[in-house]
Amino acid sequence: MQLERIRFPLIAIAILAALAAMWAGLIRIGWTFPPIVSSLPQNHGPLMVSGFLGVLISIERVVALGQRWMFAAPIFSALGVIALIVGLPAPIAPALIVGSSAALVGIYVVIVRKHAALYTITMLIGALLWLIGNALWLVDTPIFQVVLWWAGFLVLTIVGERLELGRLLQLPTWTRWLFISAIGLILIGLGATLIEANVGNRIFGVGMLVLAAWLLRFDIARRTVRQNGLPRFIAACMLSGYVWLGISGIFMLAFGQVTGGFAYDAILHALFLGFVFSMIFGHAPIILPSILQMPIQFQPAFYAHLILLHASLILRIGGDLATAFSIRQWGGMLNVIALLVFMFNTARVLRVSIANKNKRG
Repeated sequence: MQLERIRFPLIAIAILAALAAMWAGLIRIGWTFPPIVSSLPQNHGPLMVSGFLGVLISIERVVALGQRWMFAAPIFSALGVIALIVGLPAPIAPALIVGSSAALVGIYVVIVRKHAALYTITMLIGALLWLIGNALWLVDTPIFQVVLWWAGFLVLTIVGERLELGRLLQLPTWTRWLFISAIGLILIGLGATLIEANVGNRIFGVGMLVLAAWLLRFDIARRTVRQNGLPRFIAACMLSGYVWLGISGIFMLAFGQVTGGFAYDAILHALFLGFVFSMIFGHAPIILPSILQMPIQFQPAFYAHLILLHASLILRIGGDLATAFSIRQWGGMLNVIALLVFMFNTARVLRVSIANKNKRG
């Protein structure tokens, strides 16, 4: 097997990580499903962030650059997923994923050396945050502290990519400084959490709020939403995701450090589901063709998983704010269904692409 072909089993492992994370998440919010392995529920976050998203983000960069040593990043992350799912002893999965994040930092160092720009530096800083978060996880730091570093990784990676896509807009210099200020607040907030968690969380929240406002005002999605077809769908995903980023920032500013319960659920899922998965929904029709080397034809049915995601998240967070356990529980179930609909819609379109490719072949 050529090394490049490993991307297909790696994507399969990433999907397995997402499915396991969803199963674990349902158990965590009270659905009485068998846990498969006893440690699965507590690994909900690591499976989704450092498993599913870690593998996909790494593969995207490796495919774009084409250097074989870079496959270390998704391979180590995938091995970490397997270790988590089968319940290997605690240090193994974090150690593997530390290796993955270190390799990803190396990838971004190569990128920055070739092209030093605000967006590449932003993504490099994001990878460094993932490495720090995984190192903290390795030394048994509580997940409620680690998760902010993982959040910083995803936020900076995504906004760096959006900045890259919008670099032709020729924005005024002051807008770049406003962007840098928002990133600075996030970094200051993360550092402050190691000293005074309440203050650090609130600074982080202000950074997210400023960044959300910046994206809503200056992102290229404000223009492409006026177009039709795929550009409009992507823009709808982006703009709605930025709203959830701001909402998560508001919650973090209001609640400060929380270690569990309803407020914790609202903060994290506004960010990881509302913001991050809106970005995934929007970027999948662009990124997957480059990874899989086959086209994805936009379908209006894609709006189904986007609308269901937001509706279910409103229900879930409404349950959180009302401290209504059953409402949150059903919101979480519908969150999972939204992600499954996304996978189904994507797989259906890919199946058509494969069939058409075979006919041409």
